[in-house]
Amino acid sequence: MRILVVEDDSFLAAGLKRVLEGSGHAVDVLRTGGQADAALGTIPYELLVLDVGLPDIDGFEVLRRARARRSGPNVLMLTARDAVEDRVRGLDLGADDYLTKPFSITEFEARVRALLRRTLAPSKQITIKGLSVDIEAKAVTVNGTPVELTVREWALLEHFLSRPGKVLSKDQIAQQLADFDAHLTHNAVEVYVSRLRAKIETSGVRIRTVRGFGYLWEGGNA
Repeated sequence: MRILVVEDDSFLAAGLKRVLEGSGHAVDVLRTGGQADAALGTIPYELLVLDVGLPDIDGFEVLRRARARRSGPNVLMLTARDAVEDRVRGLDLGADDYLTKPFSITEFEARVRALLRRTLAPSKQITIKGLSVDIEAKAVTVNGTPVELTVREWALLEHFLSRPGKVLSKDQIAQQLADFDAHLTHNAVEVYVSRLRAKIETSGVRIRTVRGFGYLWEGGNA
């Protein structure tokens, strides 16, 4: 999954990025509300981790603009403010969850997992033909045999699972697998798709190349 963290505290932002990347996500970090607003208008994130107290426009305004687009990611707001009014305002503007600083990393990770489950599937366990995927455990089996995936192979699998029946272009896949600090070429995307195919092909699920357009997940939905 691709996640945007908007936090002007560089130490906290670096820590959250490290934790999220350790769970297999592509993570972008921005420090101002204006930068976040621009990024949200062009990049399809699955989750936005949004601090309220930002330079220029605050997190509430970033959230308001995001929801005005009538689409967008799940939003986890972070704030040093503990006033009930602030929490209510964020939720009323469309935030999905709220964490008050300071918070524990384990709680942060649990909130993130809960929000991303809404994006991927209502169930923690996904079974399609001979393919079984445990979202929380980050575990995959093919015909009952465990299969090891790299971080990017897992991210690619999640991306296909969240968009069954849709052709995904190489550019869309590259956006999901890389963050601002890395760039993936079309050749690199082809390599990751090929590796994932090889690991799951005996399950009966197929990733078909749609020439000139991209890749299509075949084999049915969860």
